[in-house]
Amino acid sequence: MTFNDKLQAYIQLTRFDKPVGIELLLWPTLWGVLLAAMGQAQRQGATAGLPSLKIFIIFALGAILMRAAGCAINDFADRKVDGHVSRTKGRPLADGRLSGKEAIAAFLVLVLLSASLLFFLPIVVFYWSLGAVILAFIYPFMKRYTHLPQMFLAAAFGWAIPMAYVAIQGAPDIWCWLLFLAYMCWTVAYDTQYAMADREDDLKIGVKSTAILFGRYDVVIISVLQTLFLLIMGAVLWHYFAPTSLGLIPVFGMALVAMMFAKQNSACASYNAVACFQAFLANIWVGRYVFALIAIACLWTTFNG
Repeated sequence: MTFNDKLQAYIQLTRFDKPVGIELLLWPTLWGVLLAAMGQAQRQGATAGLPSLKIFIIFALGAILMRAAGCAINDFADRKVDGHVSRTKGRPLADGRLSGKEAIAAFLVLVLLSASLLFFLPIVVFYWSLGAVILAFIYPFMKRYTHLPQMFLAAAFGWAIPMAYVAIQGAPDIWCWLLFLAYMCWTVAYDTQYAMADREDDLKIGVKSTAILFGRYDVVIISVLQTLFLLIMGAVLWHYFAPTSLGLIPVFGMALVAMMFAKQNSACASYNAVACFQAFLANIWVGRYVFALIAIACLWTTFNG
C-alpha cells in the first residue's frame, strides 16, 4: 500500500472526509462556549459578553479532534461487524487497509492532541476532560450490551458543554446541565434516525440500538425527544436573553427548528433507509441554525445592551 493509500485510509477512519459528524459535535460545543460566556458576564453585572478568541478556538479544535478519535475507536469496536453491513463494508478496518492496532494508535494520538489543548485552560478542566475520554472510549462498545448506545454517544459528544462552563465560569450551573440535557435529547433523536437506516442489518448481526428498542414507536419517540429539546432550549434561551433588549426573540426563533423536525419525521415515517439517513443528515442545519441564533443574539446583546 502506498503512502497516499495509507493516508486516505486514516482520513476515512477518522471521517475527516465526512464532516457531518464534526458539525454535529462542533456547533453544540460552541453553543456551550457562547452561553457560558454570556452567563459569566451577567454574573459580573454586564448585560452580555463574548468568550475570548482563545477559548473559542480551543473548544472548536477539541471538538474536531475528539470526534475523529471517537470515529477511530468506533471502527475498532465494529471491525468484525462493519463488513456485514452494506453501508460500512468499505471502512478501512473492515476491508483490511488498516489494522486494529493502527486504529487504537490513531485514537491515542488524537486524544493526546486534544489533551494538549488543556495546557491553555484552567487545571480543573483537565479533571472534567477525563469524563470525555472515558465516554468516547466506551460508547462504541455499548451497542453489544444495551439498546441505548445512542445515550452514551450523546453523553460523549455533549460532555464538551460542561467543560466549556468549567473553563469559563469555574463550574457548571443548572443552565449548563439543562443545555446538556437538551443536547442529549436532540442527539438520541438524530442518532435513532441514523440507526433506523441500519436497522435491518443490525438485527441480522445482533447489534443493539434505540431504533430496535423503540420498534414501531420510533418516530413517535423521536418526536417526543425533539419536543423536549425545543422546550428545554427555549427555557435556556429565555434565561439568557429575556432580560436583554432581545426579549423572547431567540425563543421564538426556535420555531424554525420545529419545522425542520417536522420535515425530518415525515421522511422517517416512510421507513425508507435512504430517507431516514437523509433526515439524520438534515440535523446539520439544526446545529448550524441554533449556533447562528445564539451567536447573533450574543453579539447583539453585547453591543446593543
